[in-house]
Amino acid sequence: MIDNRAAWSTLAEKQAIEAVPLAERWPAETVYAMLLKTAAAHPSRPAISFQIKSGPKDKAETLDWTTLADRVTRTANLFRRLGIGEGDVVAYLLPNCNETVLALLGGVTAGIVNPINPLLDVTQIASILRESGARVLVTLASFPKTDVAQKAHAAVALAPAVETVLEVDLRRYLAPPLSWLIPLLRPKLSHGHQVRVLDFNAALMAEDGAALSFEEGDGDRVAAYFHTGGTTGMPKIAQHRQRGMIYNGLIPALSIATETDVLICPLPLFHVMGAYPILMACVATGAHMVMPTPAGYRGEGVMDNFWALVERWGVSFMVMVPTAASALMQRPVKADVSSLKYALCGSAPLPVELFKRFEKATGLKILEGYGMTEATCLISFNPLGGERKIGSVGLPVPYTEVKILDCETDGTIRRECATDQIGEICIAGPAVFPGYTDETRNQGLFAEPGHYMRTGDLGRIDADGYVWITGRAKDLIIRGGHNIDPALIEEALAGHPAVAFAGAIGQPDAHSGELPCAYVELAEGATATVEELMAFARDKVPEHAAIPKYLEVMDELPKTAVGKVFKPALRKRAIIRVYGAALAGAGIEAEIEVIEDKTRGLVARVAPKGGADEASIGNVLGRFTPPWEMAG
Repeated sequence: MIDNRAAWSTLAEKQAIEAVPLAERWPAETVYAMLLKTAAAHPSRPAISFQIKSGPKDKAETLDWTTLADRVTRTANLFRRLGIGEGDVVAYLLPNCNETVLALLGGVTAGIVNPINPLLDVTQIASILRESGARVLVTLASFPKTDVAQKAHAAVALAPAVETVLEVDLRRYLAPPLSWLIPLLRPKLSHGHQVRVLDFNAALMAEDGAALSFEEGDGDRVAAYFHTGGTTGMPKIAQHRQRGMIYNGLIPALSIATETDVLICPLPLFHVMGAYPILMACVATGAHMVMPTPAGYRGEGVMDNFWALVERWGVSFMVMVPTAASALMQRPVKADVSSLKYALCGSAPLPVELFKRFEKATGLKILEGYGMTEATCLISFNPLGGERKIGSVGLPVPYTEVKILDCETDGTIRRECATDQIGEICIAGPAVFPGYTDETRNQGLFAEPGHYMRTGDLGRIDADGYVWITGRAKDLIIRGGHNIDPALIEEALAGHPAVAFAGAIGQPDAHSGELPCAYVELAEGATATVEELMAFARDKVPEHAAIPKYLEVMDELPKTAVGKVFKPALRKRAIIRVYGAALAGAGIEAEIEVIEDKTRGLVARVAPKGGADEASIGNVLGRFTPPWEMAG
């Protein structure tokens, strides 16, 4: 168990923490060893809880730390018996439940765990299974209202390395009479492949829970593969070392979490945010993690019951994305939420107006942060006791260093940017990953000479050491925390015979942060309507979330000198359109231009025509992420 609490509120205090070598705060150990220490220190305290339905009085299952350690030991022993060694991969295709935690921690202990997003389509899931070389897959048994089992079996048929499928039956979480009906409601499955299919819980309970049947390696080995994005047929798989996982538990343990805290986790455990800073913070400290429904924030009734769930479990720390914050603000806080201390918000910038509304309604401090899969998650967040600069992603976490660099394509450093100068955000620290499984994807990934990983995000560092993100060099569209590769949209539209060029960007959205938007230039002499192109996109874009919400045909797309679509011009066009429509909807007529500010990126300048004041405009535009200012 880690107990080296040292909060930081300024850059100087962060640096003072770093004066103590990390090895003294974090002894060399494995995730499993850390779990056993916590179980020994807090044997009967609650470790994880899961409820399949969202009601504040619905049935829930809680495992204490002793039981969790026993089940993880059994799971790791099961995986080893099924042929998973340190270099072998066990994948899981699961929504949240207690078995997902067992698969994650047991997989990390026995070999390499590979979480996969169940929302992906079959071809994407199969592609990840093939690239990781997974030999075992843990997934759901056939269950009403979900197609996870069907996807899993179809994907395994395309992934010949998979030898065993372990099925988790969610029926056991239901109370009668509904649990009695499940066998009658199950969709029938045709496996269509030659693999062993076993019941996960029955198989693990046949194993020894007292001790591992094998000797663990050290904590520096690669023990997890997390895919990034998943919006194309060729996913990138990031390798994570155990030391990065432990570090992501150490950072919350330094300043936020103790064994008396309750962390609600409505984020999926196939995503690094749920798997590491939340789960590993609990493993490091003995805090209690609560998972409401398999789908978390997307679960039926979770948003309506969220504040009641906070009261039920005595939640002290919540984690969210901007879309969740927006949805929660549409529900009155009709519960005792006095146990709440902090809310960590990440994955996308939080609009200023939403930030203010949330804090006013809940009395809760929001800590905006920045992380990524390649950093095993945490990079920075706004400090607890220090200044919270709205729009900034805060100070780099202790033992992580951030530099703003200007690099060549191959990673050669041209120069280090000065204070408040925009460049590429590059990071170094114990959680930075060693690279992707596909070596060809690692070219130019690290700045040379040196060891700083290039994030692909554009930003600056101010005089107080706070990090500001001003753009994305990778052009990803971030819809409610979900990464969408614009190439997915552009390639689909390019398949239409009338389309010469297509450019996809994220347009501002008050709820999701960004929504996919496409601009099209037609081939000479060709004709096509917006309706026709939208229908084509709905049919050809392989992921539902990536289908454009707006499409416009232009006479000619803006292009660079070498003929590439110039996306900053498209983003300016989208901001003007969206902001203009939002103001018009509020009865405010205004002229808008978008300028590029050297420290803030794209900024909308608003010149009202009818005498509207700044506060009125702020009430409308404060719901969006891109900054704005009054003209003149």
